[in-house]
Amino acid sequence: MALHKGGTRREETEELRRLSLNPFYGEANPLGDMTAAPPKHRLPDGPIPPSTAYQLVHDELMLDGNSRLNLATFVTTWMEPQAGVLMADCRDKNMIDKDEYPRTAELERRCVAMLADLWHAPDPASAVGCSTTGSSEACMLAGMALKRRWSVRNAGRYPGAGARPNLVMGVNVQVCWEKFCNFWEVEARLVPMEGDRFHLDPQAAADLCDENTIGVVAVLGSTFDGSYEPVAELCAALDAVQERTGLDIPVHVDGASGAMVAPFVDEDLIWDFRLPRVSSINTSGHKYGLVYPGVGWALWRSPEELPEDLVFRVNYLGGDMPTFALNFSRPGAQVAAQYYTFVRLGREGYRAVQQTTRDVACGLADRIEALGDFQLLTRGDQLPVFALTTAPDVTNFDVFDVSRRLRENGWLVPAYTFPANREDLSVLRIVCRNGFSADLAELLLEDLRRVLPELRRQTEPLGRDESAATAFHH
Repeated sequence: MALHKGGTRREETEELRRLSLNPFYGEANPLGDMTAAPPKHRLPDGPIPPSTAYQLVHDELMLDGNSRLNLATFVTTWMEPQAGVLMADCRDKNMIDKDEYPRTAELERRCVAMLADLWHAPDPASAVGCSTTGSSEACMLAGMALKRRWSVRNAGRYPGAGARPNLVMGVNVQVCWEKFCNFWEVEARLVPMEGDRFHLDPQAAADLCDENTIGVVAVLGSTFDGSYEPVAELCAALDAVQERTGLDIPVHVDGASGAMVAPFVDEDLIWDFRLPRVSSINTSGHKYGLVYPGVGWALWRSPEELPEDLVFRVNYLGGDMPTFALNFSRPGAQVAAQYYTFVRLGREGYRAVQQTTRDVACGLADRIEALGDFQLLTRGDQLPVFALTTAPDVTNFDVFDVSRRLRENGWLVPAYTFPANREDLSVLRIVCRNGFSADLAELLLEDLRRVLPELRRQTEPLGRDESAATAFHH
């Protein structure tokens, strides 16, 4: 969540406030209501008409970017109108209050069962899981379970004997994993990028593991370039570690995006609970799960993977309700929308949506490569996401210039540098989502063609804001 500072001025001038409102906003008395503009940095003294308040906020929000043209975000920006109506119907339901809203709780339970079946849990009926506000919370919960299971196994050494838990992952993980390690005092052991490998190397990860490793995180769909990490190869490397040392190290799959793509268009890829070492999986319902933000899911292959002492039971809302979450109150609308999308599309519907999105991504990547100014790092054939940089012979502009020029046409295409060991590499990343059609891809390509002649005439790159060089939206 963004952190905002308060207003720098206590009060705008009366004249500025008088001119802040269109006279027509005051339905009953246009002239009189021109004096009703509220202050911006303190609570107003009294109320204003709802239509006036709406128009004030609406007009300011017009300056936000168009979410459909935001190729930085993985988050769903389009749903069917019926889904919007359903979410409006449920916007006042508190997801935590399962006694008062038992049908919403039942929809959550069904979604967990559907995901357990989709991800090949040994016994979908006994797999445990929950909805969350997004993958970040789901990752936190999965990390907590890994740490608690490790601490129970090492009760004689932790915390008194100085053992410090660690978590092994690639340097390309989403920032929520860094937060988890910081908040829960776990050492982050990061596998660096090397050469043309932009994600975790299975053997390098296994080499970082020891008796204090609570688990290894594999990312099914890296936010840096859209590539899948080799989960099966990682599990095989950890099998070898167990044979050699006796250490049984679990794997968590961060499937924020890929866990809702691979089951439908990469059915032969083995990455999920079919691998016995995979202990838990998370996904974002609001990414390729095709639901507006925010909803995520965390699942464990069996009840044994989720320590019972992490589950709290409350009865002050009525009934006895188990809960495992960082948040307490949150809306039930997104869970209802997730269930709607599951029953609306089914497997074949999801397959059609994800395959179409991948086809758009691959086609756009090929056409951008054909321009001759860019070099592709990935092609959109795993996640429908691809990363590209300028071709080696291009010296008069860089990816930051391209991003800046595309923004002038309304497109949000992030430019950023890669992390340690490949900080020399700056890229553009294009995320294709449901709603980003072939027609929109053609419009993006036309705008790119339109700005390239001017970029080619530059004598050198115009420079970039160093503070934003690694800032991009996951």
